[in-house]
Amino acid sequence: MKREYQDAGGSSGGVDMGSCKDKVMAAAAGEEEEVDELLAALGYKVRSSDMADVAQKLEQLEMAMGMGGVSAPGAADDGFVSHLATDTVHYNPSDLSSWVESMLSELNAPPPPLPPSPPAHRHASTSSTVTGGGGSGYFDHLAAVDSSSSTYTLRPIPSPLVAPADPSADSAREPKRMRTGGGSTSSSSSSSSSLGGGVSRGSVVEAAPPATQASAAANAPPVPVVMVDTQEAGIRLVHALLACAEAVQQENFAAADALVKQIPTLAASQGGAMRKVAAYFGEALARRVYRFRPAPDSSLLDAAFADLLHAHFYESCPYLKFAHFTANQAILEAFAGCRRVHVVDFDIKQGMQWPALLQALALRPGGPPSFRLTGVGPPQPDETDALQQVGWKLAQFAHTIRVDFQYRGLVAATLADLEPFMLQPESEQDANDEPEVIAVNSVFELHRLLAQPGALEKVLGTVQAVRPRIVTVVEQEANHNSGKFLDRFTESLHYYSTMFDSLEGGSSGQSELSPPAAGCGTDQVMSEVYLGRQICNVVACEGAERTERHETLGQWRNRLGRAGFEPVHLGSNAYKQASTLLALFAGGDGYRVEEKDGCLTLAWHTRPLIATSAWRIAAA
Repeated sequence: MKREYQDAGGSSGGVDMGSCKDKVMAAAAGEEEEVDELLAALGYKVRSSDMADVAQKLEQLEMAMGMGGVSAPGAADDGFVSHLATDTVHYNPSDLSSWVESMLSELNAPPPPLPPSPPAHRHASTSSTVTGGGGSGYFDHLAAVDSSSSTYTLRPIPSPLVAPADPSADSAREPKRMRTGGGSTSSSSSSSSSLGGGVSRGSVVEAAPPATQASAAANAPPVPVVMVDTQEAGIRLVHALLACAEAVQQENFAAADALVKQIPTLAASQGGAMRKVAAYFGEALARRVYRFRPAPDSSLLDAAFADLLHAHFYESCPYLKFAHFTANQAILEAFAGCRRVHVVDFDIKQGMQWPALLQALALRPGGPPSFRLTGVGPPQPDETDALQQVGWKLAQFAHTIRVDFQYRGLVAATLADLEPFMLQPESEQDANDEPEVIAVNSVFELHRLLAQPGALEKVLGTVQAVRPRIVTVVEQEANHNSGKFLDRFTESLHYYSTMFDSLEGGSSGQSELSPPAAGCGTDQVMSEVYLGRQICNVVACEGAERTERHETLGQWRNRLGRAGFEPVHLGSNAYKQASTLLALFAGGDGYRVEEKDGCLTLAWHTRPLIATSAWRIAAA
């Protein structure tokens, strides 16, 4: 067996293969018959009877050379290599058996047993350890956060791609950072991490050539191997987001500044929904830390862009469709047998909810009723009458299906500006006419009133004054109105992570309700921007500027109950038809319609995301 060693400068001490072959040819005639022919062709004299003994000695020599530095993985290995480079005579051992014996006697070190791995160093932490990658715990990378202390001591998280190594540990191991055995690089890296304390401090590892590798590989420079554990990086990302939010809550903006700078790098190591939602939360935290709050939509371009995002969100996922469908079903059942009906929509936008209700009323046995719609909307920056344009489109549609239709638009900066007389039935009606039955509809609007003290109570009082038969309310099923910033941030992180997951799941197929279109990818991107603006408002804004104050169904039940309303049970028909609607939608397998205390919720897998409820004035 032939071996070559490298000196400290990296030059090869091996013998040229051409001279080896010349020696073999010159000595071939004098070879004894019992010498092994295969090894003789390579220049080694080994008797056939000595093969077993030589093989055993070679194995001992291999282990002595490979494991000699196990007790001190860094320094002892380097010292052994240096000894071979300076004190060993380099020659071609033609008598392999005697050469192996001389090497073993020189080393005088039988193969030592593998020592037990030292216990991994751990930081003090009350949370459970999450492991990933090479066996190191994710939270071992971080300093502990003492929540009981007013001083926030969390240090910045090193980058997952080029993390700085511990200089005290590296000084004892230079110039070789990691030594691999004859196994694969990945397995050697894992075992070396365990021996080194269980924490992999960097992602760049120099892989040394194995002891049995050929001279060409031994002369090659070390190859940098980049190892990125996306699962561990994901845990680090979530921890960085929560730690930054805690620093913001404690007003430790120096720590928050250090942490928020780590989030983009950590988010870049992720893929899909996790990367996107982390980027939006990272941006929102940066705006909060650096006090760069988003400006409200004040220009015509801002208003048009908001309407465009809303339209794309309607097309890309079933949330708005579910909201409109379930609310329409409750209104349709409340209007049964009525000849004159009136719907007040607290935010009509483009009027996308009402063509379906008009069509259902047109198909009603006995003919459609007279339908009046009052649409409320904000003032336009250019002072155009956008509400009137929506009314014209709906009037044209109603004419085609032969429904008696009337429309009135109300411009209001906030719903609190509405007064009961604005919503009352017209006074000039015939005394013999049937009274007008009113329904009030609110989709994702009531939570905005919580930013203004007393605004919700005033609006609910106005609604009660017009005596509606039914009030339909659709809201996000989440609590983003907590007084503590960290609680609000944590809840919103879970909520919007699920929302982004549902967008990813729904984009895998195309809705059966509409043909495949080239713009389906655009719908998803614009929907992500739509949700990203909500994230920015929840995280970066405070006071009256924070309008996305979502609350759970239980909280709305308490608020509406105190205002004098009682719930109306949504029938099983609405549940069945909503389930059918989702079955036709792409990615519908992940969505779930659930009934909760007479209300309907739309969930992605097990997490409810929006809730539809119906109410009426409580009996005296």
